Amino acid sequence: MLGKVLILGTLDTKGKEFSFIKEIIENTGIETIAMNCGVKGEPFFQAEISNTEVAEKGGSTLEKLVTDDDRGAAIGVMMNGAAQLTKELYVAGKLAGIISLGGSAGTTIATHAMQALPVGVPKVMVSTVASGNTRPYVGMKDVTMMYSVVDISGINLLSSKILSNAAFAISGMVKGKTPHLEDEKPLIAATMFGLTTPCVTKAREYLEEKGYEVLVFHATGTGGKAMETLIEGGYIKGVLDVTTTEWCDELVGGELSAGPNRLEAAAKMGIPQVVSTGALDMVNFGGIETVPDQFQDRNLYKHNATTTLMRTTREENNQLGKIIADKLNMNEAPSVLFLPLKGVSGIDAPGKPFYGPEENQSLFDALRKNVTNEAVEIIELDNHINDEEFAIAMAHKLIQLIEKQESILK
Repeated sequence: MLGKVLILGTLDTKGKEFSFIKEIIENTGIETIAMNCGVKGEPFFQAEISNTEVAEKGGSTLEKLVTDDDRGAAIGVMMNGAAQLTKELYVAGKLAGIISLGGSAGTTIATHAMQALPVGVPKVMVSTVASGNTRPYVGMKDVTMMYSVVDISGINLLSSKILSNAAFAISGMVKGKTPHLEDEKPLIAATMFGLTTPCVTKAREYLEEKGYEVLVFHATGTGGKAMETLIEGGYIKGVLDVTTTEWCDELVGGELSAGPNRLEAAAKMGIPQVVSTGALDMVNFGGIETVPDQFQDRNLYKHNATTTLMRTTREENNQLGKIIADKLNMNEAPSVLFLPLKGVSGIDAPGKPFYGPEENQSLFDALRKNVTNEAVEIIELDNHINDEEFAIAMAHKLIQLIEKQESILK
């Protein structure tokens, strides 16, 4: 039997439109559950999950939200309550997909709930803001954004077509069956930057020859976040985290930070990981004119017209070593840290602009001193990170860790 589609939104201001898509979805043979996230008005139709329940789950009461009359605070409460309830429905096996309609507030509430669901669960958001910057709404999840073209205000010749398409879309997603891949292979997640590409490419080729499929994530902030999301979703068997450069931007204030939780997902999920220090020699900014004034006297490198790199200092590398060590110390599953003693990126080598033996030494010393977890092995190789020998050593070690874990679990 098919699971139910959650129809989530403000049933007071957009109730007629939600009723329209509800009827279409149910006419395709799929049951629905409605969640009312409106605050002040009476709902157009009664929902299985009331706004009172949503408010309480979000940490307040509906009466207080009405009395306080603070729109921003109310949205915060309802989005958190909706997210928790949506996740509970999914965990209980009652939810097969989710759809919503809205303007900026409705989109904020609904997509926050959608982001609480794993990748792969159908998610459709019809929104007036879908033609602009959708990153805050999509995040790292597979949220399908559909631009409403006109405001979601009544059923007319145009809106009826758009809303019908959305309803048929979620119905098709829920009814559809993903084809079984005959040669389905274990998934490995790997991180890469332009300046660690030779290493990751060689490691990927080696892993693929051994029967693994490698998902490569560009370490640009969103890439690291996306990888960690998939790891937490249970898709990944092992992690080849060659390029941990996003921590430079998080520490110093560059543009490609993946946030303070980077390097935690593998530990949370208890899966094998091999980590290295790829591109920890650089902080990323936009064009040269975007580099903050306090960094103008630093070692800057114009990578291209839109990217300026800044060499990390000895002090920053010491801090980076401590941070990464703290993350690795969270691991319970066997993990390995590889140190490339002859350079951490394509421009950290003799004659290159970021060549910095002293800076790297500060990084390596901090890692050696602060990695105290016995589950984490440190392997030091007299190689540059982009040397073929270094790449294959990491890939081979990851396979060993995965096979060892699988033998224990059998």
